[in-house]
Amino acid sequence: MIVPLMEAVADTCGGKAGPLGALLRAGLPVPDGFVVPFTAYRAAISDLELGRPDDLAAARQAIAARPLHATVIDALGRGLGRLGNPPVAVRSSAAGEDTGQASAAGQHESFLAVHGAGEVAGAVRACWASLLSPRAIAYRGDERASADPVMAVIVQRQVDAEVSGVMFTPSGPDGATEIEASWGLGPSVVGGTVTPDAYRVVRDGTVTRTIADKRTRLDRRGTRLAVRDVPARDRGRPVLDDATATRLASLGEEIATVLGGPQDIEWAIAGGRTWILQARPITAAPPRRPSPPDVPAGAGAGGAGAGTGTPGIPAGAHTGTPGSRGTATGPARIVRGPGDFARVQPGDILVCPFTDPAWTPLLRIAGGVVTETGGVLSHAAIVAREQAIPAVLGIPGVTRALHDGTLITIDGTTGTVTTIDQTSA
Repeated sequence: MIVPLMEAVADTCGGKAGPLGALLRAGLPVPDGFVVPFTAYRAAISDLELGRPDDLAAARQAIAARPLHATVIDALGRGLGRLGNPPVAVRSSAAGEDTGQASAAGQHESFLAVHGAGEVAGAVRACWASLLSPRAIAYRGDERASADPVMAVIVQRQVDAEVSGVMFTPSGPDGATEIEASWGLGPSVVGGTVTPDAYRVVRDGTVTRTIADKRTRLDRRGTRLAVRDVPARDRGRPVLDDATATRLASLGEEIATVLGGPQDIEWAIAGGRTWILQARPITAAPPRRPSPPDVPAGAGAGGAGAGTGTPGIPAGAHTGTPGSRGTATGPARIVRGPGDFARVQPGDILVCPFTDPAWTPLLRIAGGVVTETGGVLSHAAIVAREQAIPAVLGIPGVTRALHDGTLITIDGTTGTVTTIDQTSA
């Protein structure tokens, strides 16, 4: 009823668990755990009608609310006992997730700091239900739900990271490893709620870096997660030294060799040891970051990353991190949360503090996206690249600097946002 993570393969355990199983079998540092495979999900939904759109909400609620079968509960208890009953991470692993065609970045639920069989069971049900969430359906492009999508669930020992992040391995022989990192647990980086440090590691060992102003961090406190302020002395301090960045890059290339191609890798460092939490094929490479080393992104004078005469950047432009290539012109639409979603019209440029994966339906109609925080390897930036819309990230204060409805041009290749003067038109 459960599968040891070491034995997981994608055909029965999903696109996230399969690569982790392969890495464990190759001797790489993946936290131990087990998988609730597709068969358990299929059994749980066997009596539900999933063929009509009207049934989606009811089906999702039913999956999340109904108790797991006693045999699954018993298997979860035994699996947790073999791990020593620690706090665990409970993570989705859908059939179409983390493939070379679609990342499904952030579209399904995952939970950290889960403890005990009862809480794990609830998290498993929530992962299953997230397969039918509006954002997951919008990402898949389904006009209707079907029984085809299936979900496995990974249960892994929790890594209480001091530093965590994401890296993209080189896409060619002359490429470099791109790393983003910040203090605490990984959701701050992958969710875009912090602007991370960025490192570029070339195969000859050269490391260049852009150090960000990292204001918050996420940590486990017992069975909950807590966001807290980063002490002032650590906000502008690099979270990685060059030697650690180089070791991460070397580990990334080893992972790419095992899995057979360039990888998007989530990693964490705890107690001086590096752990691999996820590896998936890169679906869309980010633009090259133009910022000089050791200068915080968006730190230009004039507020909100305003341009100051840098060659190639229009005077008065707001500058940030290039997140997704291309240009677009449209009205700025200030979006601070779900309450603003209804105001977004096709072609609007989203201007927001950060983007949550729940905002995926907006990225299917928006002309571009601008954020106050976040890095190029975050879930939102990945989805923007997959949707082929420009993105500029990490412009502090941009939701206050721009006004709702103002016509702007976004350039996701250079990382600039320019206001269009309509009075002279």
